[in-house]
Amino acid sequence: MKTLQTGTLLRIFIGSSDKYQGLPLYEAIVVKARELKLAGATVLRGVMGYGKNSRIHTAGLLTLSTDLPVVIELIDSEEKIHAFLPAVDEMVTEGLVTIEQVTVIKYGPSSPSPGA
Repeated sequence: MKTLQTGTLLRIFIGSSDKYQGLPLYEAIVVKARELKLAGATVLRGVMGYGKNSRIHTAGLLTLSTDLPVVIELIDSEEKIHAFLPAVDEMVTEGLVTIEQVTVIKYGPSSPSPGA
């Protein structure tokens, strides 16, 4: 079965070396999202990127960076994503956050809506 619904996508751009209370920041964010029962979260590690200071971070063989780009994507209802933002404010000290409305296509037997 295939269902279409609307949802909200939260993207958090940070560095792989960022920490929160001794944990990698990406891990702390995903754990908090799970505690708050957000519908889903995925962590993606980039192989190259740059941020506000224009310093390139890369995973190349000759220039092994210790701070590769990381993107955390979380999806749920608009209400649950906005309720999660105070936790993001507490944990992220440097980075970038984007929020966008998305169309969600779910495959599987009678899938519940985001936030359910």
